[in-house]
Amino acid sequence: MVNYLYDLKKIEKKPRTVCSRKIRSSFKIRRVQSNCFRRIAKGRAREMTNHLYDALLAHHVGNTRCFLMLNATGTDPQEISFDAFVSRAGQLATVLIDNGVCPGDRVVVQAPKSAEMLALYAATLQVGAVFLPLNTGYTKDELTYFITDSTPRLLVCEGEKQDALRPVSKAAGASLLTLNKDGTGTLCDAMNAAAVLEKVTPRGPDDLAALLYTSGTTGRSKGAMLTHNNLLSNARALTKVWEITEHDTLIHALPIFHTHGLFVAMNTALLAGVRVNFMDTFDLDAILDAMPSSTLMMGVPTFYTRLLASDRLTKAQAAHMRLFISGSAPLLAETHEAFTARTGHYILERYGMTETNMSTSNPYDGARKPGTVGTPLPGVEVRLSDATGAALSQGEVGMIEIRGPNVFKGYWNMPEKTAEEIRDDGFFITGDLGQFDADGYLSIVGRQKDLIITGGYNVYPKEIEDVINDIAGVVESAVVGVPHADFGEMIIAAVVLDTHHHVTEADIKAEVESKLARFKHPRSYRMLEGLPRNTMGKVQKKCSARQFHQPRLNQPWCLQTIANTSRSAQPIRCHAGGSRTRHQCNAAKAFHSILKRQRTTQSDFLRRYRAIHRHHLNPPKPGPV
Repeated sequence: MVNYLYDLKKIEKKPRTVCSRKIRSSFKIRRVQSNCFRRIAKGRAREMTNHLYDALLAHHVGNTRCFLMLNATGTDPQEISFDAFVSRAGQLATVLIDNGVCPGDRVVVQAPKSAEMLALYAATLQVGAVFLPLNTGYTKDELTYFITDSTPRLLVCEGEKQDALRPVSKAAGASLLTLNKDGTGTLCDAMNAAAVLEKVTPRGPDDLAALLYTSGTTGRSKGAMLTHNNLLSNARALTKVWEITEHDTLIHALPIFHTHGLFVAMNTALLAGVRVNFMDTFDLDAILDAMPSSTLMMGVPTFYTRLLASDRLTKAQAAHMRLFISGSAPLLAETHEAFTARTGHYILERYGMTETNMSTSNPYDGARKPGTVGTPLPGVEVRLSDATGAALSQGEVGMIEIRGPNVFKGYWNMPEKTAEEIRDDGFFITGDLGQFDADGYLSIVGRQKDLIITGGYNVYPKEIEDVINDIAGVVESAVVGVPHADFGEMIIAAVVLDTHHHVTEADIKAEVESKLARFKHPRSYRMLEGLPRNTMGKVQKKCSARQFHQPRLNQPWCLQTIANTSRSAQPIRCHAGGSRTRHQCNAAKAFHSILKRQRTTQSDFLRRYRAIHRHHLNPPKPGPV
């Protein structure tokens, strides 16, 4: 069985230079009983009564070094020290207690990125509650599901949304406070009037620290339960592997409702004592301005493609940086190579997901291979298996399974789903397909749900996308499968072209046909201005499939489906006429339902299809009426 367990070798530490530029401090904070708070914090550090809080925050009491830089390149820069941040979190902890938050209660937050929202995360840890951040783009209907499912004690939202969400919070029995982008709102009003909470609620390694909902691509969203040890073990592994120290300055332009921006970036920063240039959102000029005084940047592939589009990105501009990290979506090898050519830096790509935090990483010292996500982190095991769970050898494509202290506790209120996706031996079935090379580097081939079965053949979209992306003049591509009456699924390629190059559909088609077997050839190419993405830069293939799924009118019959988030498509209309149309549509419906189920062997698949096909296309003749 391919089961790589990464053993971290001793890494020689290198001296680094850091920028000594000062930013004027204008952060005002009320301090109450700071000396008493400091003494208690020192006692907690020895006793480790709150597993995650003590490691990330308690040791920063009295630390006057800069933690957060706000609007660092703007006209009104601010600094917040580590000590001020911990005190601010203590004030918010008092607010949580005043609103009835007890250990284990959920605190739901849908608010703009701000220092106050980050401090609310720290306060939630301090009182032993469970932090549940939500994407700011979610609608009221989506929020209603999350709030109803998680049954929080407190809901924090923007002021403009409070009227719409008040009935929802009331129905869930939750208090409602507001937090706006500028730091105003009822939460901040209560915080400014509150004393710093001295007590830290004891929490153990297996207690819940956070609840993050997955994207729900295969049904309704699932809440991943993350423990104190899940988060702390991962932060420690990443800090060690990436050599993060208090001498680093991090450019932070990610959202903090997501694993990447909150747990990967901020937990490692708090653990190591990193100074953070805390930006509201991605701002190209602001990031380029920050590079000469920074050492570290974490981003999604979109960040790097946008940086490459700027003439300001040069080796001189990035000379002070020591590490660029990419994740949350696949980084094209072309982007990796172009960035290296422009800056002299090799982007470090890693792999993780909501349920596991980070699992693998390219090395800090060593070869960073474009198109791979590196080797497993210390203490993390990664193996590959086929659809039956059998072991696969090196070089074969299989399901990625992960085991380690980073793997989540299970899905909130979904014990059956938890049992389905976590094996008895502790390995979590990720749903991602991967392949190990001879050096133990993992490559992500795609998602199992993205697998296309056309005419009984398995087709991995990434294999086609790699061929298309290598063509000069192609910016990126996405390959999807849509229901097809004859083949089960039809391959469609969405392609984004570089306007500065002249490349045609015929050119792309010729290149694909010269390199791939015929059954892998897309039946249609669609030229787009851009691919649909979510807030973390991931391509939303479901949107592409929905856009491209149109009835094939040149067929004698076809089935149109409603593309939604349910597990199976619903038949809504049949085209053409004749007495056999209904039976033919039934055949397509039955065939489509097989496609959507767990994949079986190819021979079994074809056998089942032919049986259904014969039954529906040659129905028994009706008797006399």
